[in-house]
Amino acid sequence: MSLRDWRPVPPPLPEDLEGSVADDDPDWFARELAIAAHPPWWLWRFLLTTVSPAVSLFGRVQVTGGVPEHLRGGPLILAANHVGDYDTFTVAAALHRLGVVPRFLATGGIMRAPVAGPMLERAGGVRVDRGTDVAAHAMRVVLVALEHGGQVLVYPEGRVGLSADGWPERGRTGLARLALQTRVPVLPVSQWGAHEVLQYANDWGKLRTALSAAWRQPALRVHVGPPVPLDDLEAGRVGDAHRARTRIMAAITRGLVPLRAGEPADRIAFHDPTRPVRAVAAFPGGRVPDDVPGAGPPHPAADTLRR
Repeated sequence: MSLRDWRPVPPPLPEDLEGSVADDDPDWFARELAIAAHPPWWLWRFLLTTVSPAVSLFGRVQVTGGVPEHLRGGPLILAANHVGDYDTFTVAAALHRLGVVPRFLATGGIMRAPVAGPMLERAGGVRVDRGTDVAAHAMRVVLVALEHGGQVLVYPEGRVGLSADGWPERGRTGLARLALQTRVPVLPVSQWGAHEVLQYANDWGKLRTALSAAWRQPALRVHVGPPVPLDDLEAGRVGDAHRARTRIMAAITRGLVPLRAGEPADRIAFHDPTRPVRAVAAFPGGRVPDDVPGAGPPHPAADTLRR
């Protein structure tokens, strides 16, 4: 077997899930269902413990907020804004410090990469092939993961945010519908600074910005807020998925305000000429109306930083 074809051996598929896999399903679907139904891979836990501190090579990781102790055993949905390619590493390291072992949704392209793709899959990564006839398979895998106590990190924007001012976009309703269907707590994860480590474009400029970040040591800030209040909303009721989405994005935006303190509200201080601007923020300038449920005062600036 060549290195390109190598992949870790997945756990066995539980008998109660065997009927979920049809003959015409892609081969990865059964593997991901099996992985989702089992506790996090021991090697993934080991890497989070031993390798995640290396995230600090490219910046100063600062974590505020927290995950309530009674929620750390899962299931959990963690909803984060997406600022750049490096923020997955930053958020993973931050969540591990808070006692969470996250599973990530990842694009099909990453999951098909040699070595890295199989490793991410075995670590609990969920393949998302948007716009294809197997896109719905990701939702089934996520549901199985949550049913078995998984802690799933989702980027509700569905991509790196491209608003001119850097505030989170409106997002999609998929996460909101998932939350209303499962009634699993949604914790907002606000983060900022990772966009300074790797530029947006996929070229040699990524190496340049990474080396620059290693020298400059930008602040890589992550804040985890309290659960978003969704108890008064119902799955399937007209308009409730949109209301849930608004509340989730409001909570993420509010948590982001103190992380961007000292920066202009109408633009990103760090200039990345490769990053296109073609979207509008859900709450331009980070201004969330007071009448949005769950969008209370931002977290205190005096929160202890976990370094």
